[in-house]
Amino acid sequence: MIWFKPKYVLYLLAIILITWWSMNVTGIDLRNFAQIGNAIDFVMNRFFPIEWSLFPRVLQASFVTLAVAFLGAFIALLLALPLSFMAARNTSSHSFFYGFTRISLSGLRSVPEIVFGIIFVVALGLGPFPAVLAIMLHNIGVLGKLISELIEAADLGPQEAMKTVGATRWVSVLFSILPQIWPNVLSHYFYRFEVAIRTSLILGFIGGGGIGQLLFNHFHSFYYTAVALDILMIMALVIAIDFIGSFVRKRVI
Repeated sequence: MIWFKPKYVLYLLAIILITWWSMNVTGIDLRNFAQIGNAIDFVMNRFFPIEWSLFPRVLQASFVTLAVAFLGAFIALLLALPLSFMAARNTSSHSFFYGFTRISLSGLRSVPEIVFGIIFVVALGLGPFPAVLAIMLHNIGVLGKLISELIEAADLGPQEAMKTVGATRWVSVLFSILPQIWPNVLSHYFYRFEVAIRTSLILGFIGGGGIGQLLFNHFHSFYYTAVALDILMIMALVIAIDFIGSFVRKRVI
C-alpha cells in the first residue's frame, strides 16, 4: 500500500517526533486534563446568574465592536482589491510591481493586529480608531494574498475573448476575472469580518474600546456574572455575521 512506502513512514515518524517535542516545550502533561473539571465548576459557580441589568451597556459596546470590525475589514477589502491584481502573475503589469506588491502584502500580513494596535494607541490615543487602523492594515495583507490567488486561478478564456473583440487590457481583466472570483471574494471577506470581530476584542484589552474593553474590565474586577453576559453577546455577534454572510453569498451565487 502507498501509505507504507518508506518516505511516508519517515513523514509519520517526523510528525510524531515534532509532536513529542512540542508537548515537552509547552509543558503539556496528559494528567493535567483531569483538572478540566475545575474550569467547568468555576464557570458554573461564578458566571451564573448572568448580570442582565448591564445588557444596554454591553449592547452599546457591541455596536462599537461591530463598527470597528466592519470598517477595518471593509476598507481593507477596498484597498486589497486593486493591490491583488498587481500581486497576481497573470494581471500584474510588470514583474517589479508584482514582486514589490507581494512583499508589501506579506509584510502587512506578518505583523499581528495587536502590534499595529499598540503602535496606534500610543501614537493616536485610546479609542476605536486605532483598532480600525490595526485591523485594516493586517487584513489588506491577508485579503490581498487570498484574492491574488483567486485571480491567478481564474479561467483566462473570457479574458482572451474580450481582448479579441477590442477591449483594453484592464477592461478585459475587470469584466472577465472579477465576476468569476466575486463569490469567493465575498466568502473571504465575511470570514475576515468574523475574525475582525474577535480581533477587536483583543484590541479592546489595550484600549481599543468596544465590548473587548468591557470584558477586560469585568475580568479584572472579578465581575464574572458580567463576563458571562459579555461572552454571550460576542457569540451572538459572530453567529449573526455568519448567517448574514451565508445569506449574501447565496444571493450573489
